[in-house]
Parts: sequence; C-alpha cells; structure tokens
Amino acid sequence: MALALPQLPTVQRLLAAEASARRQAWEAYDADALEQEISKYKAALSDVLDELQRLGAGVDDDDVGEAADAEGQEGIEGVDWRYGSVDELDAREWQVPQHCIPIHANVTTYDWSELIAATQFDVIMMDPPWQLATANPTRGVALGYSQARTADVALCQSAHAVPRYLFCNCVHRCLNLLLTDQHIAQLPIPRLQRNGLLFVWVINAKYQFCLDLFDHWGYELVDEVVWVKMTVNRRLAKSHGFYLQHAKEVCLVARKGQDPPGMQGGVGSDIIYRQACCSRCCGERRGQSQKPEEIYQLIEKLVPNGKYLEIFGRKNNLRDFWVTVGNEVTGQGAPKEDQRAIDGGLRIPNAVYGRAG
Repeated sequence: MALALPQLPTVQRLLAAEASARRQAWEAYDADALEQEISKYKAALSDVLDELQRLGAGVDDDDVGEAADAEGQEGIEGVDWRYGSVDELDAREWQVPQHCIPIHANVTTYDWSELIAATQFDVIMMDPPWQLATANPTRGVALGYSQARTADVALCQSAHAVPRYLFCNCVHRCLNLLLTDQHIAQLPIPRLQRNGLLFVWVINAKYQFCLDLFDHWGYELVDEVVWVKMTVNRRLAKSHGFYLQHAKEVCLVARKGQDPPGMQGGVGSDIIYRQACCSRCCGERRGQSQKPEEIYQLIEKLVPNGKYLEIFGRKNNLRDFWVTVGNEVTGQGAPKEDQRAIDGGLRIPNAVYGRAG
C-alpha cells in the first residue's frame, strides 16, 4: 500500500543528512529562515502521524506528548543541557543558606563604600574572570563570569540572529565576557581589609600580574593552595594548556598587615584533591568553574568565626556567614543596572566581549 505522505522527501532528506552538517546549515540561517525550516519538519511529522493513524497504527497521544517533551535533551552532539523536572532537583543544592549575605551587583560598578564603612574583612577570596589574548580562552574565562549571563543571550541574538532556544549551542563560541586587568586592579581590596588574608585563584598567564597586584595593593605573598583535579575514577583530570596539560588550579594566599584575629596556623593542607567535573554518576555535582568545598572549610578553620567576603561569586558559592558579591548570586538574571544596559542595547559596563573586546 502506497503511503500518502506529501512531505516524505523532507523527512528523507533529514534522515539522510549528517547531524553535524544539518546543525551547521541551521546555525547559518537567520531567524525567519530557521522558523520556516522548523515549520517544514513539523508539517512532515504531522503527515507521518496522520498516515500512521489512518493505517491503524494506533499512536497514543501520551506517546506523542512524551516525544515532544524530549526535544532538546542530552544526546545531541554539541548540546550539554537538557530539560528537567522539579522532582530531579536536590533541595540542598538550590536552597539559599539561611545566614549568607548575597549582594547582587556588577563588581566594577558597585558602590563599595557602604560595605567598607560597615566592616573590615578577615578573609577575602576571589576568582577573577581573567582575560586572555588567545582566541580560545581557558578555565572560568571560557565559562565566563560573563558580567551578566543574560547579556550573553541578548548580545548573541542581536549579533547572530540566533533564536534563544538554540543559544546553548553557540554561547561558548560567540561571547566570552571578561574583565580587563585594569578593572580587576581597580577593585577596592585594600579598603576592605586592614589586617587579613586574601585568596586569589589565578591562571598561569596571570601569575606574575597577580604578584604585582599584591604589591600594588599592599599585600605580601605568604602561601598557596593547589587544587588537584580528579576524574570520577580518581585519575588526573587534564585540560589543555599552552605548554603542558593542566590538572590543577592555584589559589595564591597573601596577607595585608598582621594576621587576622584568632588565626590558627597549620590546620590544613595546601593540597586539595577534588573531582573537577559535574557528574550524575557520583554524589559530587559541581557547577561550572565552581571551586571545591574544601577551600571554604580550610579558610574557616584557618580563621575561625571570621568575617568572610567572596567576590565574583555565583549562586552556588553562597555560604553561611559569608558575604558574596557578584552578578549571578541570585541565579535570576543580571543586576538592575546591567539589565538596563542590555535593554538599551548597550554593553554591560566594563565587560570585554571575546578576544578583541
């Protein structure tokens, strides 16, 4: 029996094409062309469904709904996200700690004066979005502190006419929003501490700059912490580097003035072994560029009952008895001043876009 499928050639072309070739072709379309292409495939699938029902194949409506819900899930080459259910969320992972103090702000435009007047911090930790000159930046650079991740979407859509639902496929290629060394150097770190410790996560290319920055701010290098990244199988999680493969991250420890009150030396190791990836096959799910839990535990043992500040923090960094400043601490979009810039078609203040800026 011949099948009455006027859209059959469209389906055959889709099945015959290589996935990577089709994706490349679709990414080249503008928004209108892509919508037309989607409409063609929807019409083709509708024809197939109607024909199956005419032939008595008995396709269940529930099956159709489940298939539609599966669209965009993991398994597609180049896509590392999927739709999920609220039932899958771990409340402990998403609940805001009761005694944390999140400050939702662009750190380069935030008015630090009130915080400086309110207290001086015993420990400050920061993981700056270091800018590299390479076209393929590494670490948190590629992941992007982003100076508002919603800006990534808005600017990417504006520049490339990429629909929002396809944005996940190209965000890491289109925009890496960073800060220049100058903007990082202008942070009022010395005014936030009279006596205390400063923990700075640094990449190889910025090691010397960070040492110079300590001098500029009036700090002296006193130690360092090395995070050795492990895989699920407890092997080194190696990533690319310019000369050698990298399987570690370094956090430099500097001091201003005297040791903070109540500091207890020699309480922990300067080596942290921790899984680097975000995996479902173990109980240690970690977000992008999220630093290991042990660094917080080490700081809190080193300076018990101290006043702790983290800069460039995200929602997953919120912790009891810490003040966390960053533009992603809420997980609900950009700070108000950054959102106004986005809505006005402007760049996020002080953000650098990609390699050239």
